[in-house]
Amino acid sequence: PIPEIARLGRTLRRWRAAILAYFDTAGASNGPTEAINGVIETMRRVARGFRNFDNYRLRALLAAGGHRPWRKAPNHAHL
Repeated sequence: PIPEIARLGRTLRRWRAAILAYFDTAGASNGPTEAINGVIETMRRVARGFRNFDNYRLRALLAAGGHRPWRKAPNHAHL
């Protein structure tokens, strides 16, 4: 047998459950998460460092579209 083909067979056998699970999860992907990570990483490079974590966090939320300063915080006082 060809060593590369034998190794492929072993790999497929070892990862069989994970490979088949892909089809059970309706093609779920971590692509959207990786896209957000890419935006944050680019923002970090452009900034060349932040002096404090709060500024970094706010800038990352703005860059990734997760911070909406014009929206009021929910009022949970009635609970």
